[in-house]
Amino acid sequence: MKRSHLLLAVSAVAAVALFPVALHNPYYIHLVETIMIYAIVLFGLDIVVGYTGQVSLGHAGLFGIGAYAAGVLVFKLAAPLWVTLPAAVAVTAGFGALLALPALRVMGPYLAMVTLAFGTIIQILINEMTFLTEGPLGIKLAKPALFGLQLDERGFYWLVLAVLVVSLVFVHRVLRSHLGRAFEALRGSPIASDCMGVSVYRYKVYAFVISAGLAGLAGGLYAYSEQYISPNTYNFELTVLFLLAIIMGGRKTRSGALLGAAIIVLLPKLLDDIELFRQVSVFVALAVAIGAALMIRRGKATLRSATVPVIGSAALSGLSFTLSTMTDWRLSIFGVITLFVVYYLQDGVVGFVRNAFGLQARHAEDEVPEGRPLPVVKDALTTAERGFGDMLKAEGVLMQFGGLKALNEVDLEIKRYTIHGLIGPNGSGKSTMMNVLTGIYVPTAGAVSFDGGVITGCTPSEIALAGIARTFQNVQLFGEMTALQNVMVGLHHSFGSHLLDVAFHTPRYRREDAHGVARALGLLRFVGLADLAHEEARNLPYGKQRLLEIARAMALDPKLLLLDEPAAGLTAPDIKELVSIIRKIRDHGVTVILIEHHMDVVMSMCDTVSVLDFGQKIAEGRPAAVQRDEKVVEAYLGGKAA
Repeated sequence: MKRSHLLLAVSAVAAVALFPVALHNPYYIHLVETIMIYAIVLFGLDIVVGYTGQVSLGHAGLFGIGAYAAGVLVFKLAAPLWVTLPAAVAVTAGFGALLALPALRVMGPYLAMVTLAFGTIIQILINEMTFLTEGPLGIKLAKPALFGLQLDERGFYWLVLAVLVVSLVFVHRVLRSHLGRAFEALRGSPIASDCMGVSVYRYKVYAFVISAGLAGLAGGLYAYSEQYISPNTYNFELTVLFLLAIIMGGRKTRSGALLGAAIIVLLPKLLDDIELFRQVSVFVALAVAIGAALMIRRGKATLRSATVPVIGSAALSGLSFTLSTMTDWRLSIFGVITLFVVYYLQDGVVGFVRNAFGLQARHAEDEVPEGRPLPVVKDALTTAERGFGDMLKAEGVLMQFGGLKALNEVDLEIKRYTIHGLIGPNGSGKSTMMNVLTGIYVPTAGAVSFDGGVITGCTPSEIALAGIARTFQNVQLFGEMTALQNVMVGLHHSFGSHLLDVAFHTPRYRREDAHGVARALGLLRFVGLADLAHEEARNLPYGKQRLLEIARAMALDPKLLLLDEPAAGLTAPDIKELVSIIRKIRDHGVTVILIEHHMDVVMSMCDTVSVLDFGQKIAEGRPAAVQRDEKVVEAYLGGKAA
């Protein structure tokens, strides 16, 4: 972290710490305390929503579990703080795992419904289990003691602030690590994540459990803060508020979570005071107008797209001066503000500010260690060092979708250290074969063996870790991640550090991270993208995106690389550069399977070519012989060779 950023962070924490000293009003102290507790929940929820791209409507239930875990331990056993908070985290993380293991096998609206049902069930159980939770009567508890000192309102405020800072540092470190890159990759492209050795299901569960643990921690603090807990607190409305806070503040930012927590706590209070609402609405209208002007000037927005937010905020400000009271309009205005932010500020308030002032989110990998990059692949093999034999063998592969046979008993043998071309007309089964070899499809019949072991039925992540890497016909990069981060996802297998290593930044983790960054830079240099290391993948030209996919695949240290139409859509200079890179990959001891429609590329590079047509292999051999084969000519041109 830069010294200026560290100084700013320390100043902000000091200002918040001094708040109860400067202002003695218990109401406002409790208000800021609630914001900090909600922020801890949102740090965790952002991992699920912002990074993995899942929609959870069960976090109010998890929040309630944490509160009741602490409350019951205090009420039944008079347990101290150092027992109740860890117990709240552990119990809630356990419930999170129980929910995640079955729930995360579905996605989209189905996942939202499952988590919503979970939250509803938890609320009912809390209400009905009177022997443990006291049911509708709720549980009363006092502020905790710490090191023998009974905490008052200010003492507990400082405790919450300390836990908030620790939680923020923990989450920040996790999300800047290989774990955070794995979570973010799940949102960008689940299929590509699996094919990079990052198990989609496993890391979804991992993210959900971490998120649940943070919700439980916040729930335990909330029980002490309110000194009374009841089932009605942890309802559907609270879940929606948590989700709106992430959207309004801005996903994938800790500042967005803090701002979102402040919005959902303060906005209802703000709508109770007409004079304060008028002042704030005027300030917001001016801020939106200035921000829109800056975005137009920087080319981040058009006049048309910026007009509605400016007019809307100005109209809200004008409306505030026509109302004499907020009583009848409170809920309507709250709904309009929420809808406005969600619809027109899709990156949240923090994203709007960043776009307006041209600020870019910093990445952990931006601070590149000095020194000589590590070698990107194994040293090139000489002719004498090249062995013989099969690297991969597919026997009688049948891939049937209903009555359609996409692959019909195809045999394929790939020799070590060769470039093997796989060609055929559109719809011939080439990409289906690629998906079978990488585990995306499980063949209806037949078997695939790789490097002496059978891989039929293995998951894509298991096959990737065994040594098979691939690119995709349609580019599957992680668009919101930088080129360097994309390659670092491919290097995920090289990290042995666990959650505690990441949280405490142990020497083991720092060593692995520095090694990974250096190696990723070496791979980017290998494909000619070193100068674009910190550019987001979605902003790269199409040809560079293709090269980035190859660099990411090579990060797996594969024995076999599958390239699915890598030259598609490339210009002639880009194709020339691509051919040179593929040859270098082969020369470094990596076997290549190449699917390509550019026949000049296939014929100039491949040692062996196999031809598919309507799911069947119709020819195989040296490129020149295949090019003259009558069946091949007929498949491509609809006529026989002259």
